[in-house]
Amino acid sequence: PHAWNEDSAYRVSIHDLPTGIAWYRKHFVLSKSAMGMRVIAEFEGIRQAGEIYLNGVWIGRHEDGVSAFGVDLTEKLRAGDNLIAVRTDNRWDYREKSTNTPYQWNNNNFYANYGGIHRNVWLHILPPVYQTLPLYSSLGTTGIYIWADHFDQQNHTARLHVESEVKNSSAQTQHPGYRVEVLDAEGKLVQRFDAVGESTIAPGALATVHAESVLSGLHFWSWGYGYLYTVRTSLLVNGEATDAAITRTGFRQTDFHDGMIALNGRVLQMHGYAARSTNEWPALGTDVPPWVSDFSNRLLVQSNGNLVRWMHVTPAKQDVESCDRVGLIEAMPAGDAEGDPSGRRWTQRVDLMRDSIIYNRNNPSILFYESGNKGISEDHMREMKAVRDQFDPHGGRLIGSREMLGSQVAEYGGEMLYINKSAGKPVWAHEYNRDEGARKFWNNQTAPFHPDSPLYNRNQESFTLEDILRWDDYFRARPGTGRRVSSGGANISWIDENSHFRGDNNYRRSGEVDAMRIPKDAFYAHQTMWDGWVNPEFPRIHILGHWNYSSGAPRTVYVVANTASVELLLNGHSLGTQMPTHDFLFTFQNVNYQSGTLEAVGYDVHHSAIVRTKLETATAPLRIRLTPHIGPGGLHADGADLALLDVEVVDAQGRRVPTAMDKIHFSLQGEAEWRGGIAQGAAQPTPINTEPQDTHGLAKTAPAPYLHDDNYILSLDLPVEGGINRVSIRSTTHAGSITVKASADGLQPATLTLASTAVTVANGLSAYLPTDALPLNLERGPTPALSSIRLTRTPVAIVAATAGANAAESAAAYDDNESTAWSNAVGADSDPSHEHKGGSGSLDQAWIEFTLAQPVRPTEMDIKLGNFRLREYPLQITLDGKVIFEGMTPTSLGYITLPLHCEKPGSKLRIRLVGLPVDVQEEHALVEVSGKIDQAQPKGKSAHPVLSVHEVEVYTAATPQ
Repeated sequence: PHAWNEDSAYRVSIHDLPTGIAWYRKHFVLSKSAMGMRVIAEFEGIRQAGEIYLNGVWIGRHEDGVSAFGVDLTEKLRAGDNLIAVRTDNRWDYREKSTNTPYQWNNNNFYANYGGIHRNVWLHILPPVYQTLPLYSSLGTTGIYIWADHFDQQNHTARLHVESEVKNSSAQTQHPGYRVEVLDAEGKLVQRFDAVGESTIAPGALATVHAESVLSGLHFWSWGYGYLYTVRTSLLVNGEATDAAITRTGFRQTDFHDGMIALNGRVLQMHGYAARSTNEWPALGTDVPPWVSDFSNRLLVQSNGNLVRWMHVTPAKQDVESCDRVGLIEAMPAGDAEGDPSGRRWTQRVDLMRDSIIYNRNNPSILFYESGNKGISEDHMREMKAVRDQFDPHGGRLIGSREMLGSQVAEYGGEMLYINKSAGKPVWAHEYNRDEGARKFWNNQTAPFHPDSPLYNRNQESFTLEDILRWDDYFRARPGTGRRVSSGGANISWIDENSHFRGDNNYRRSGEVDAMRIPKDAFYAHQTMWDGWVNPEFPRIHILGHWNYSSGAPRTVYVVANTASVELLLNGHSLGTQMPTHDFLFTFQNVNYQSGTLEAVGYDVHHSAIVRTKLETATAPLRIRLTPHIGPGGLHADGADLALLDVEVVDAQGRRVPTAMDKIHFSLQGEAEWRGGIAQGAAQPTPINTEPQDTHGLAKTAPAPYLHDDNYILSLDLPVEGGINRVSIRSTTHAGSITVKASADGLQPATLTLASTAVTVANGLSAYLPTDALPLNLERGPTPALSSIRLTRTPVAIVAATAGANAAESAAAYDDNESTAWSNAVGADSDPSHEHKGGSGSLDQAWIEFTLAQPVRPTEMDIKLGNFRLREYPLQITLDGKVIFEGMTPTSLGYITLPLHCEKPGSKLRIRLVGLPVDVQEEHALVEVSGKIDQAQPKGKSAHPVLSVHEVEVYTAATPQ
């Protein structure tokens, strides 16, 4: 498979990816013995639409540009040579033929357009009575469904259920038996069991056969423990297998309760990335071999991410199966841009969700089905839930949507940018921290200098600091911190994407790795903060940046660590010990640069050193180093396999020079095709707000006038950035030797030689499966047995409330529904946006009082206020009339925690506004709020004494553990 427009991946903006008509043709030869069989072509996906022809005759059409589909070739096949031809059309304005309706997700902001046959194609040669394929829209069949229940985690047992839909395409009634064989990851037989009795299937009919058995000694699939089993299902005639199908799957137990997510009985806070489903590569688009998908997805797990929230459309089957192998939880969408359409545009989404569920319901890594990238109506949510209930009733998966906080139907939710908490269904942020930062730019003291711009555009240091601060918002609301908790969030994005952008490039640079999957500093920050199921469980530490400056000017050194304290040493001399700010960030100011070794040591609460790291000053650049990455089975001459080559500039000791920006010249000889890499241009960018607006209304920036404004795509001259870059070469269909040479002015060159191995192709068909040699990632080990939750405080129940105004709505301030709020504004109702409607209130009525379940001495209050991102409130809090807090509230991304100082227990807790709220200037010139852009106001008093409260929680000190 390949996208015909792959050369444009990252060369141009998503809006300018080439579109149009492209034809694919394939000859294959079948023997006479195949003529009595059913022959079906399975396409894992094309973009956007395809017309399929066999031997000159039109035999089918597929149009949604996302889902897999099948075409039954049987009736038009002939013995000998056959020609299958596909006409693809990837125009942005393509419309469904039968209804003249466009597809909502075929969108030039959200779904990068890599056209043509860009996923695998399989030929299935099946007997007349066969187990169907999970290709519902095209073939009307649902295939095999496997699930487990009655889990016993302690004894490693579960009951396995296996069912197959069977079709009888013969002219006689058939009575097949049904056998199931379960093999472990090493291929050893675990258990064999048969269905009770035989089935009776009339000619042309479909029937479902089922078998079940208790399995023992199970390895449960888990985060970072991608243990998979092979389930072989066979139809039996006279005891002999006439049709056998292979399904690779895993078994895991899920539970969702009290706002939390549990995997195999252990609570897990979601921490991962919101990534475009295309998961693309420069000059390749989506078309990479499976080992490269594993390389990328396993790296995500190695950053200690446990979740990938694929965005907008269902990911490729290759990525879904890769997440199974590497142990990465997935949230699977169907198709969406943003919004809740009606008519055929809505039913297209329902159809795609149905097809995607059926196709992927045996993949254990999927825990969430996402019905929309924005909230949808309750009726639409019911439709989506009914699809899940019909086709995956036993999979242990939630179905929900972004937002949907107050929905009675959606089983999970979470906003785009903000901190949400719940005591009921789990909520996690669907995308947070939307800033961009190229790997090329270290900080504002390292050339090429790149200070932050007002529109999202950062250097690595400030980009990483923002990641640290933003995650802390979710960590502070983690399970164990109260009755209402946050189940985490997905940082946007994982890679630098060929998607809509907010910086000064024609692609988005929000990734924690760049487009070639080279880590940025933010990768190591997440690796440090996320090394645990809820709380960090393993000590980690990382120093931001490098230690290769040109002068002794003082600078601030930042360390990210999950330890109690950190000491910084320069050439063995201590620069002091710091306690953390924001839980994970340690700041050392006015450090005078000296070449040598900068070391950070992390200490536990007993001041014992438990982890350390260091940066060393590299000396002068000396030579180029080439390091290959190839698949576990070697490089295959199938015309699709890749070798990834790291190119580094190193000193005499082999240390990478972190400030090197040398331009490397490559040459390639032998049986490979150059696909190259990506790099920033040399000129300083100047944002120009001339591009069309995206669906949020946020003005784009036009590509800057770089010296190399195509991002060096396919170029044989490519600069390193921070001393390293990465390129790809693709095998041809001929095996042989491959030589890559790299040279640069003033550096010793490097040469690398590889060899590709032959792949057998006979009669236009190949039985080579690129996934066969891929290992399972088991590095995190099985799910730990001990609890992951550490209680930090004890919640106090609120049993009633009253208020100075709108008292009938006062319960909205503690109802575990963030989409409702109480306010003293005139005409206020449960609409949390009522403040924007011009309502005013009086200061003497700007209070709300809560009755606690019993007299206590509260120590903290968590509160979510209206306009929390841009407004400060002067509050006074009393307990039975005694002042326990007075001051201005900070702005936030949701919840703030206020300390309460009580001398005596009490039960009447009152929050009062004692002055006019204050509007503040945000960090960015434009602030994205609730899907629109609000102009940030200068700091000054609000026009009305309005207090708006979404949620209040009261806590006492934790019961000792």
